[in-house]
Amino acid sequence: MEVFGVALSLLVMFSGFGLLIGLLFGFFGMGGSFLVTPALLVMGYKTDVAVASGLAFVFGTSVIATLKHRDLGQVDYKLGVLMIAGTTAGIEVGKIGLHWLQDIGLANTVVSVSYVFLLGAIGVFITYNAVKGDDDGGVSHDAGDDEELDADDIPDIAKKIQSYRVPPMMKLRGGVRVSLWMILSVAFLTGLLSGFLGVGGGFIRMPALFYLIGVPVPVAVGTDLFEIVFSGGIGSFLYAIDGAVDLTIVAPLLAGSALGARMGAAATSLVEESEIKVYFGVMLLLGATAVAVREIGGIVEMPVLDLVSLAIIVGAALLVSGAVVVSSIRELRAEGTRPTAQTAD
Repeated sequence: MEVFGVALSLLVMFSGFGLLIGLLFGFFGMGGSFLVTPALLVMGYKTDVAVASGLAFVFGTSVIATLKHRDLGQVDYKLGVLMIAGTTAGIEVGKIGLHWLQDIGLANTVVSVSYVFLLGAIGVFITYNAVKGDDDGGVSHDAGDDEELDADDIPDIAKKIQSYRVPPMMKLRGGVRVSLWMILSVAFLTGLLSGFLGVGGGFIRMPALFYLIGVPVPVAVGTDLFEIVFSGGIGSFLYAIDGAVDLTIVAPLLAGSALGARMGAAATSLVEESEIKVYFGVMLLLGATAVAVREIGGIVEMPVLDLVSLAIIVGAALLVSGAVVVSSIRELRAEGTRPTAQTAD
């Protein structure tokens, strides 16, 4: 009975954790292995099992979330395939740089500092621009293939990149037109960072798709998830061959995320883009803090800081997911009152 009780507790815990992470994954296009792998390591699972199970969970959740984004018209398959090609090349070059740093004994220090700096810098940049309320936001949630975006809705960096009319030109969702070579260049740079840092890169790709290429935020999230289907699928398959994927972990996580991912994806069509960017930025800032705390714990040999780091990550997930749910409910209520107000007029 005691064993059954422990098993049931783990089932409920993993299902609840999967629901939470699935919501964030569907909403941001990131957060899977960023949250799952550290949690499993702290719980005492072997490194390969934690990484493999995290990847398998990311793959399953990204499929669920991508299908929901597809239903909402928020996946640009053409852009996704081009990004996969450029990102793959960038990852290979990034790995070369990482191996070189390992050979001279600086890999851990450089990667850790770069990871914290990049998370923090992107978080500050996105949060600042969203809170400042400049001309980056307000893109229509349902911008389709033929619907042109207002010039004020496109970030200045993306406008500059789009101005380089090097053929062939590609037309993307939201009426965005950009050179094929610019897309591949952005994809290569994001892949380079992913390969160098040894991370999936969702927190890099989603902002890059919006701020550098100029696609609407919901489409950036949906297309990023489409890419993760392939990277997560390949990674989890390779680990599964080695028998590192623990289905007793992955199954309950996916059971919870099946609902959470669809809720998160649906929320992107309800929540204002400025709010999406604020939540994303806050998530990255708290993530940078958690990683910094964990690294400091390793330097000063204080294992308790690993638990503090995990608490910050889980706390951030709870805080941001709660904000997403509240914003979605608020918008649904507002939409429900609009017909009444129009009738009264």
